[in-house]
Amino acid sequence: MTAKSFVDTNVLIYAASKAAPDQAKRQIARELLRQTDIGFSAQVLQEFYSVAITKQQLQMTHDEAVTVLQSLAAFPVWQISRELVLEANDAKQRFAISYWDAAILTAARQMKCERLYTEDLNAGQTYDGVTVINPFAAATA
Repeated sequence: MTAKSFVDTNVLIYAASKAAPDQAKRQIARELLRQTDIGFSAQVLQEFYSVAITKQQLQMTHDEAVTVLQSLAAFPVWQISRELVLEANDAKQRFAISYWDAAILTAARQMKCERLYTEDLNAGQTYDGVTVINPFAAATA
């Protein structure tokens, strides 16, 4: 299975959020997750699990968070490798962004994704052939 779009952690978090202020973003995130050509990285899944069980916004148990992760089994997941870490460090320097954002971008590029859905980087900017789209821009305007 191939992915044209890469989904960042914040999309998963909003999709699972129970907080009232996040309802518009929750609907947008859930609609994104209905697409069939999306992919994730192991980093995204790890970050989601960590937030899901520690942040009051999600109020999830370990079992609930694992169930969400298992529900994503049909989608491709890019693994963390030495090459990804080294390329992410290079991207961090070139784009002056955090290592974690650079690792997300690098995973998306290695998966050959055209788009990255996130609210953490500059919407509309293309990094190494991956264009950032903030799916929540309208919900926060």
